[in-house]
Amino acid sequence: MDRIGQDIRALRKARGMTIADCAAALDRSVGWLSQVERGMTTPSVHDLGQIANLFGLNISFFFRSAARRPEEQGIIVRAADRSAIGSSETGLSEELLSPGLTGGFEMIRSVFAPRSKSQGMRPARDKEDGGVVVSGRLVLQVGTARFALAAGDSFQFKGAAYAWENPGDEPAEVIWIVAPPIY
Repeated sequence: MDRIGQDIRALRKARGMTIADCAAALDRSVGWLSQVERGMTTPSVHDLGQIANLFGLNISFFFRSAARRPEEQGIIVRAADRSAIGSSETGLSEELLSPGLTGGFEMIRSVFAPRSKSQGMRPARDKEDGGVVVSGRLVLQVGTARFALAAGDSFQFKGAAYAWENPGDEPAEVIWIVAPPIY
């Protein structure tokens, strides 16, 4: 339960929500949410479902490594336990590769559908992004500069607005690193 509380706190902070904002959105008390975040109270499955919905996640996100050996939990993420994040409706499907959200960075596997592109520039945030293109092609716009990337190419930028486009006829797979964690 400590991990669930830590993940909830990390998700809330990454979205710039106060504990009061989050509690109000969940129709729960600040005290209850504070106890959940500190691992002092166990939320019900219904509550976890509401929390997952608030953050645009599937409830399975909170149980991604529960069946693994205790020594693996918080350290290893098996391929079968990856949490899907985001929505493929936008042409981008993602999986969280990191075992938690409380570290200094997170790892994400992003798959960009053929001929898909972001809906405008994503706003600059106080974070650093980096990654490597595993397969396919990706056009990455950082500020006003555009870069055509192919398999094996990597990138890194900080605090800049960006957009992406997959100009190819095949999916583009990118392993993305974000610091601090935003999911």
